[in-house]
Amino acid sequence: MAKVPFLDLKSLNAPYMDALKSAACSVVESGWYIRGHYGEQFERAFAEYCGVKYAVGVGNGLDALSLMLRASMEMGRLSVGDEILVPSNTFIATVLAISAVGLKPVLVEPAENSYDIDPKRLKDVCGARTRAILVVHLYGRLCAMDEICEFADAHNLLLFEDCAQAHGARLSDGRSAGTFGSAAAFSFYPTKNLGALGDAGIVLTNDADIANMVRALGNYGSERKYVNKFKGVNSRLDEMQAALLLAKLPYLDASNERRREIATRYCSEIKNAKVILPEMPATPSEHVYHVFVIRLKSEESRNELQKFLSARGIETLIHYPIPPHEQEAYAHEFSGEYPIAESMAKTILSIPMSPVMTDDEVSEVIGAINEF
Repeated sequence: MAKVPFLDLKSLNAPYMDALKSAACSVVESGWYIRGHYGEQFERAFAEYCGVKYAVGVGNGLDALSLMLRASMEMGRLSVGDEILVPSNTFIATVLAISAVGLKPVLVEPAENSYDIDPKRLKDVCGARTRAILVVHLYGRLCAMDEICEFADAHNLLLFEDCAQAHGARLSDGRSAGTFGSAAAFSFYPTKNLGALGDAGIVLTNDADIANMVRALGNYGSERKYVNKFKGVNSRLDEMQAALLLAKLPYLDASNERRREIATRYCSEIKNAKVILPEMPATPSEHVYHVFVIRLKSEESRNELQKFLSARGIETLIHYPIPPHEQEAYAHEFSGEYPIAESMAKTILSIPMSPVMTDDEVSEVIGAINEF
């Protein structure tokens, strides 16, 4: 086993073990496993936590994204072929969701200091068929939402959020990830800041029509049993995952705060001229550090550091090694040039970040990077 693992899911869930066991037993004993009490309770709790009116649990984060978009299509707010602006360095799921429902992803380069979509570049790619922006709060940092909201309003664009990595991120005024646009999608994949013990996702919105549409589409397109108004899918948050998430939700803020403490140490104690540290936001709550990403000045240097750390028992990953436009699935989709996304893919490195990391483990990572 690595001296400092990138992420140890068993250790991550150990602090909640009694609560998780109790929740699991309660579900088994209830005899009701799909669309029941725990699902409704978690939807209400997560909506209240984020500060929105409605939450609809679904099977996973990708389904949350695609159902959120498809709901707007069924309601006549989007049409097949409409363009959706999306960051060029996002995880492939964001782009897949757009394509899956017949919309067209248009890539926007990120700001190099934040890794998030650059609001100053939106005007360069906003065209006659552009109908929406799908922001991604990448790595746990809120995008520049005031600027993006202003641009969306000025150009009459819908705004959606991919919050898969930003559970609990908040502006100084209290506005939370998932509250800025028409709807937002979250993933509860086990590695997330709020992770299930399997796949799970949720759509947040303040629009009752969107909430009702997402719920129907995720239930075979049915608003009433055996009456199928839409061509839907089967994507529902099951009772077991809902109960487990409900048990973990009260600990999310403290968990995020521990991540910030580790990030602060990394940024203040890593002192290596070869390493480019991420810019920390002026308001600490804007970042929940789902992952902590550093950059090197070349691909060769990044690869050398990764090998150097591995030799010392420190695990690292790359988020993400291949940008969407270079994926084989999208070989003929994008005609533009995306040098920033390409450069990031070659030079970024994610170092260990977990709320259960010990101070000694953090020191081990810092010391090894400084030694490199």
